[in-house]
Amino acid sequence: MDENGNAVLCRDVMKVFGRGDAQVQALRGIDMEAGLGEMTMLVGPSGSGKTTLLSVITGLLDATAGDLVVLGERPGRLSPEERILFRRKNLGFVFQQYNLIPALTAAENVAVPLLADGRKRQQAVAVGKAILDALGMSHRVHALPNELSGGEQQRVALARALIHDPRLIVCDEPTSALDARTGHAVMELLRAAAVRPDRAVIIVTHDARIFPFADRIAHMDDGRIVNLEVNGKKGD
Repeated sequence: MDENGNAVLCRDVMKVFGRGDAQVQALRGIDMEAGLGEMTMLVGPSGSGKTTLLSVITGLLDATAGDLVVLGERPGRLSPEERILFRRKNLGFVFQQYNLIPALTAAENVAVPLLADGRKRQQAVAVGKAILDALGMSHRVHALPNELSGGEQQRVALARALIHDPRLIVCDEPTSALDARTGHAVMELLRAAAVRPDRAVIIVTHDARIFPFADRIAHMDDGRIVNLEVNGKKGD
């Protein structure tokens, strides 16, 4: 965290793929903050750089230039091993396609991050069940993914992202596969369960229906942030 209460701070962040004639500038000098206690959305057309920016913030890609601080760390200065440990401890991911393991129950899917961290299976699954219960899914803890609705699978994915108490949660199109009512319910759940004073949430989305849930909306186009709305107010 920096002194201004930001979980993420980007200053002139650039990302270039390829070399020479094949070079593509995916990010062209990104300046952005994601505040603790806030939900920030990255929006814009396909190819505008949203997912690339999210990948740089989470350390899945290295920035080509600029300064990036995530929860007080500069990912570019961490070794590959340190970066993996940093993500495992501090980041929670909610994916567009849920990425649930078909052969595992809902509770077992939720427990995966704790199992990866060396927690005993019985203890990890018990914690998974408790989180699912808190998210209104106590009656589905033993169900397999193919027995769950889209909204229920998204709740399992959210529970999995929350189980290790991360300080930054990132979501890639969390409502794109959901109808309006279910998407609204998932966002209310995400807002209630994930947004708190010591945590930040960043969402990549095309879904304008969920924009009212955001504290900040960064509108991207051609690798740049072209407009920023903070608490519903537009800025430069």
